[in-house]
Amino acid sequence: MLRLNPLGFQRFVQANSFEVSYGGAEASVAISLAQYGISSAYVTCLPANEIGQAAINYVRRFGVDTSHVVRSGERIGIYFLEVGANQRPSKVIYDRAHSSIAEVKPGTIPWNSIFSGAKWFHVTGITPAISQSAADACLEAAKAAKDEGLTVSCDLNYRGMLWKYGKTAKEVMSELIRYADVAIGNEEDCEKVFGIMGADVQVAKEVSADRYLEVASKLKALFPNLRKICITLRGSISASHNTWTGVLYNGKKLYSTANYDITHIVDRLGGGDAFAAGLVYGVLTGKSDQEALDFAVAASALKHSINFDPNLVSVQEVQSLLESGGAGRIQR
Repeated sequence: MLRLNPLGFQRFVQANSFEVSYGGAEASVAISLAQYGISSAYVTCLPANEIGQAAINYVRRFGVDTSHVVRSGERIGIYFLEVGANQRPSKVIYDRAHSSIAEVKPGTIPWNSIFSGAKWFHVTGITPAISQSAADACLEAAKAAKDEGLTVSCDLNYRGMLWKYGKTAKEVMSELIRYADVAIGNEEDCEKVFGIMGADVQVAKEVSADRYLEVASKLKALFPNLRKICITLRGSISASHNTWTGVLYNGKKLYSTANYDITHIVDRLGGGDAFAAGLVYGVLTGKSDQEALDFAVAASALKHSINFDPNLVSVQEVQSLLESGGAGRIQR
């Protein structure tokens, strides 16, 4: 997508100009993995014009394979971001109707050939929310990935403002998640998508990892195909100050990790995608469930210090945070 945001902390109604960048959940995951040395490809539809090419160039500059991008449709999807501060939250306005990816249809993308030799496929709940045809294409991709023996991860990523075409998130995502091995979400996604809520689970200034065992257990019971269920936990003190941690449930044990106190947020968008990429990296490189979770949470904590959607950090920087606890000393 094309991301447009007013400069600094201006409100939409103040803006005379917008800062341009490119983003999107799956693209951010691919970019993060490329920074970690994992061969990554991004598959989408973009218009055959200069804006579509600029988006491809942006993703490709970070080492992501864009050779499978389909050039079709008339326009790129856009989202407008108003960056919040202190007690004023950030705000997003979507303009994605009739975009290239919204008009994708099953059969448009040759998934079987794309998946040949691949190990992992990642999809989110954002693309199926755009249109029925996009949802159908995502389901087609997940089925093809399973047929080819790939591990499939699905980030629930509930976006209430996008589900407008007549289907509910529960209807669509219940079918898609049946082809996933790994489910990822935040503290609200399970409730908003599947109606699953544990005792006393809520978004608050303080979050307790133990409260989410019930949520993860219920999700596992509903979808026994899931091998790992991961939930990011954000404590919101203000738009500029959050706490950040996560849990992983493998059907037998709930793992939790350090709770990061992020006092001066630069850009929180993409934090969940940074977590997903860190988790994928951890599993692909043979880390234990605890180690993979620790890496994912540390990587996504670092994302809050980086402008724009992708998490541009290295494995060494994540490991340094895990070892130092976030002292922030100059590296020289």
